[in-house]
Amino acid sequence: MRDYGTVEPMDLSDSGTTVTLIAGIAMLVGVLGVVIPVLPGLLLCWAAVLLWALLGDAGGGRWVVLALATLLALAGTLIKYLWPGKRLKNTGVPTTSLLAGGVLGVIGFFVVPVVGLVLGFVLGLFLAERVRLGPGQAWPSTRAALGAVGLSLLVEFTAALGVAAIWVAGLIWA
Repeated sequence: MRDYGTVEPMDLSDSGTTVTLIAGIAMLVGVLGVVIPVLPGLLLCWAAVLLWALLGDAGGGRWVVLALATLLALAGTLIKYLWPGKRLKNTGVPTTSLLAGGVLGVIGFFVVPVVGLVLGFVLGLFLAERVRLGPGQAWPSTRAALGAVGLSLLVEFTAALGVAAIWVAGLIWA
């Protein structure tokens, strides 16, 4: 007879439980990886669902969960690049300014860990726009580009949370 007032320890010798635990940790790291630009967050979230679907002991519903997670991850990736790219094109920020931001972002990542990527990107973008437009117009152009980058991050974060929610629903119902 089962006592419902106690919590039983997790049996890690069960491979399905272990796979679910590893997938959950990967999912959490993936969602955090979207916010902390070190890891490919959305890809890691999708890979966690793939691992769970291939090696877990859930029923046949796991393939539905994987299909839904795949569709959401693909849609999120597509929207992540198309929507902000269109906004950048409308504001007139050239690719060369974004590349300058990217190069200084990578350098900043190694100089100032974690936050250096963002700081370097902003600085590189601002300097490139200052050279292109002059001191008076550099900041509004940089701010528009940062808004597009923020939108891209928001889209990816929403997609990663959606993949995580689909996976949790799969844990409950699959």
